[in-house]
Amino acid sequence: MFDLDRWQEIWETITKNKMRSALTAFGVFWGIFMLVVMYGSGNGLKNGVMNGIQSVATNSVFYWTNNTTEPYKGFRKGRSWSMRSNDIEIIKSKVPEVEVVSPMLFGGGRTPKNTIRGEKSGSYNIKGLNPDYVRIDKPEIVFGRYINEIDIQQRRKAVVIGYKVYEDLYAIGEKPIGTTIKVNGIYYTVIGVVKGNSHMNINGPVDQSVMLPYTTMQVAYNMGDRVHVLAITSKPNVNVSSLEDKIKGIIKKEHDISPTDPEAVSGFNLERQFKMFANLFLGIHALILIVGLGTLFAGIVGVSNIMMVTIRERTQEIGIRRALGATPMNILSQIMMESLVLTLIAGIAGLSFGVFILNMVDKALTSGNASSDDVFFMNPQISLDLAIFAMIILIGAGLLAGMVPARKALRIKAIDALRDE
Repeated sequence: MFDLDRWQEIWETITKNKMRSALTAFGVFWGIFMLVVMYGSGNGLKNGVMNGIQSVATNSVFYWTNNTTEPYKGFRKGRSWSMRSNDIEIIKSKVPEVEVVSPMLFGGGRTPKNTIRGEKSGSYNIKGLNPDYVRIDKPEIVFGRYINEIDIQQRRKAVVIGYKVYEDLYAIGEKPIGTTIKVNGIYYTVIGVVKGNSHMNINGPVDQSVMLPYTTMQVAYNMGDRVHVLAITSKPNVNVSSLEDKIKGIIKKEHDISPTDPEAVSGFNLERQFKMFANLFLGIHALILIVGLGTLFAGIVGVSNIMMVTIRERTQEIGIRRALGATPMNILSQIMMESLVLTLIAGIAGLSFGVFILNMVDKALTSGNASSDDVFFMNPQISLDLAIFAMIILIGAGLLAGMVPARKALRIKAIDALRDE
């Protein structure tokens, strides 16, 4: 049953010495505030990094070539070699667990003004891709379409440009589809404009790139059937890491590379990197919880110490209560409720202020000019689960902080308390 007189008494006891209560509560306030801000900041960092790979197939691996480091089958050490277009079908046929094998070509470099349209020009990355690449790193299509199989088969002089290229070469609102641009002296028809959705910028950001059908690029740059990079993904529920050595072995065998050559075929395993990020953020959150809970515990100790002082000051009061018939449970619950109220007030204030600060930071980030693709810190918020967990910790800590002082109060005998000066 709600006892208004009792709650008034608890409030009067807490506010009797306002400065001492405020300084005591500040320890709890700061502990929960730091826990919320640090955990929210950890989430902001995680959200920023994960946003950068949200459109990327994380079960992917990328292969490229280096000079050999071992002699093999009559070939000398240090031989330069290249992967070929037929490696695509060979890998697909020999590794059924593979879902996508997408070739990549790079050429032209960012030479001065390598892309021209009328009087406007710029320097951009030139890439040769195929339609399957969108299943590995999917861009946002702003205008038109992406490269398709007919473009590949017919070696069409078609080009997809990044959004920054579009902004540099076209007027605001101008429709680019069907227009012509000159790339390294060759004219191409623009079939699409795309925006990058990830931070995985192989050979430069998507927004600053000009993308051709890889077969067209092989002809335009006299590359024959060479391929610079093979991007490979595994089928669902298959770890691409388990296929990595097998694929390397097939590539080496097809190109007469020593099976033990450690450098001839290099790779970047996105699946392994993704797991590393996941473990890193798990460790960050664990560290934040340890530090935050440690800070909160220090504040709780401060509350308990102050309650001990308060009990000493109220010895006669407690003796009178005992003499008038107050039960041990009445004394115990009174002291513990005083501690709980002080802890909850400070804790809720710290929780609310921490959430407020995180919201201000979030608004400042979203109101900036940088797009979500350009930042590594976004949406620094805490989950409802953490807020509930923090409230449970506060309630438990408040009761615990009052437990020791309350037990001490119970040991005070009425006659001794009345004699106390």
